[in-house]
Amino acid sequence: MKSFVQLALDWWEPARQTPTVAAPFATHTLTLNDQMHLATETAHFQHPHANRFIRLGVGSADYRLTRSRRKTIGMSVGPEGLDVRAPRWVSIGAVEQALHEKGAWILRKLQEMQERQKQMQSTIIEWRDGICLPYLGESIRLQLDATHRFSEAGACLQTLDPDPDSTVTGLLRVSVAQNASPAQIRDAVQAWLMAQAKQLFVQRLNHFAPILGVQWRKLSLSNAGTRWGSAGSDGSIRLNWRLVHFKPDIIDYVVAHELSHLRVMDHSPLFWETVRTVVPDYAQRRAQLRDEALPQWA
Repeated sequence: MKSFVQLALDWWEPARQTPTVAAPFATHTLTLNDQMHLATETAHFQHPHANRFIRLGVGSADYRLTRSRRKTIGMSVGPEGLDVRAPRWVSIGAVEQALHEKGAWILRKLQEMQERQKQMQSTIIEWRDGICLPYLGESIRLQLDATHRFSEAGACLQTLDPDPDSTVTGLLRVSVAQNASPAQIRDAVQAWLMAQAKQLFVQRLNHFAPILGVQWRKLSLSNAGTRWGSAGSDGSIRLNWRLVHFKPDIIDYVVAHELSHLRVMDHSPLFWETVRTVVPDYAQRRAQLRDEALPQWA
């Protein structure tokens, strides 16, 4: 019997974009490592819009079940929790059978998402003098300076001498008063970071485009919450300016990824081989991009 279950995979997973042959149902039991990964044997995961509940081995979960004309049962784990989509003709029993068979995967992903959400909450920025931000993989400290002596976009980055007792490598002097509101500080920092991002992105696009044999025509900066970049068949490239928080090699991966779409407009094996020609370790960089917690801009 062919399976009618479809799982949502991680962002930019090659298999998401290519047709797959359905595999038979298989029983997936929780291993010892899976059980140790869960915080407790009575772990329960909630969903703000849940309409169903299920017990899955050592844990349980509220989930949202949505009916549609789709042909398969789909399940995904996002910030809200577990979402399940099923054809109208599939019984609740069949849906729950599919959830039980993927129980280990579901509980692991729910735990990972819960931990990621907690980590994200801890990175919300309090905009004030003296806070630290990641910039190109390094830590820089903000210093409010109302002298307005900077020729760049309202701020100036000063490199600090190496200090074995500190991880801070730079001082970002921002042209705002000490009594500036958090919104004013945020806007000034964002303007400077966006200017740096555009300059860096253009440089890296011009570096990789000739190697890939493509030509980009327009760069736009995005502010998307979950998407790092996109490419159009007309040569237009969109890159998230918040990439400047990452190390340069992570930025290079995203730039190479989008430029590779100008040759292959899907995520087929041919596309990933194209990316590999310029970023051989793209899988490791992709994992870092997915897992690293960045500052949360309010």
